[in-house]
Amino acid sequence: GKPLPDWFTRAETAEILRDAYPPRHKQGLCIWFTGLSGAGKSTVANALTAMLLERGRQSTLLDGDVVRTHLSKGLGFSKEDRDTNILRIGFVAGELARHHGTVVCAAISPYRHTRDAVRRMVGSANFVEVFVNTPLEVCESRDVKGLYARARRGEIKGFTGIDDPYETPVNPEVMTETVGQTPEENARQIMEYLEEQGFLV
Repeated sequence: GKPLPDWFTRAETAEILRDAYPPRHKQGLCIWFTGLSGAGKSTVANALTAMLLERGRQSTLLDGDVVRTHLSKGLGFSKEDRDTNILRIGFVAGELARHHGTVVCAAISPYRHTRDAVRRMVGSANFVEVFVNTPLEVCESRDVKGLYARARRGEIKGFTGIDDPYETPVNPEVMTETVGQTPEENARQIMEYLEEQGFLV
């Protein structure tokens, strides 16, 4: 995205190169929220989407629960089906980013290898992993749908955090904590990172 010196190449060639390699704020971007059920992913993702819009960056929000009822209808909660669901979201996100779109994804995505596969689909340079780090006991206390309670009673099998693992990100681009911080504060933290990395001007 930086201008080329006059001595390097002709102006016509430089223009072609600028179009082929735009600056980061003109490139596609995928912001991927991961965390336990009830961590606050969707709430922070919605706040972030609104802030991006205010800055003139139109964004598409792909919420894991919404996608599951449409794009992934019929899939269960086995490891294979969960991977398939996440890879489908990742494919859509990758296509949007490839066409210079901004996509915000909020999905539990419990398995590290699947998140890494999505990163490769999108392209690591344009992928921002956000780990919403909320303790399990806090997520359970927010259990509006009663899913954790049902999992504790054995009515739901393979529930992330109860009898199926959540693999914590090793090196996420951003880690937010929803305990003691508002969704807006979390979203501003992510916005600051995007500014530092040149995704926003």
